[in-house]
Amino acid sequence: MDDMQAKILIIDDDKKLNQRLKRYLKKFNYEAITATRPSEGLEKLEKKNPDLIILDIMLPERDGFEVIKEIREDKDIPVIMLSARGEVTDRVLGLELGSDDYIPKPFEPRELVARIQTVFRRKSSNNISNKDQDIEKFKDLKVDYGTRKAFLNGKEIDLTHKEFQLLKILIKNKGKALDRDFLMNELKGADWEVYDRSIDVLLSRLRQKLNDDPNEPEYIETVWGYGYMFIGEN
Repeated sequence: MDDMQAKILIIDDDKKLNQRLKRYLKKFNYEAITATRPSEGLEKLEKKNPDLIILDIMLPERDGFEVIKEIREDKDIPVIMLSARGEVTDRVLGLELGSDDYIPKPFEPRELVARIQTVFRRKSSNNISNKDQDIEKFKDLKVDYGTRKAFLNGKEIDLTHKEFQLLKILIKNKGKALDRDFLMNELKGADWEVYDRSIDVLLSRLRQKLNDDPNEPEYIETVWGYGYMFIGEN
């Protein structure tokens, strides 16, 4: 995708910020669409089909966490979350719910543009790799990259956006020991070093959903003192 022609949906109840960002993004040839309420934003998401969403956490009607949950039910569109609170728990929760990046307020508009460009580059790279093989099977596990769904013994596994991303990264590097820094950078992009502990939490949840015993793993092996490795057999 040519990110210089991308449409960006901004969902933030700060009208002045929305207009300021709209003018600034236009300098980089991005078309910005704005909404001040979640209901308005979700309506424009369906009608305008944007390429990326900038989503504030503190919103009227319901917060950004509830909004991204709804978005992730059927869409894989990139989301960058904003928050004036700057709490670590907000950042981790946003990432676990499927955001692609997180920026605390206040921020410089140029930094936001840099984050947007990074997310688009990462998505473009993922799309290229997806074309190589849409479906892979390992024992009782089937992973469909096209639909972003995984199945165990024929039943769909209820994976979050980040859990599916983690599984995909592990599979694409099958047989390689991946350290936490690598996984963190692949999952979260720039400036997330402080949250590497959440990788272990995410991995633990993924294992549970795969019914994978860490003591006798079929799919994900712990490389003690280093990270993790996918060992599933085709």
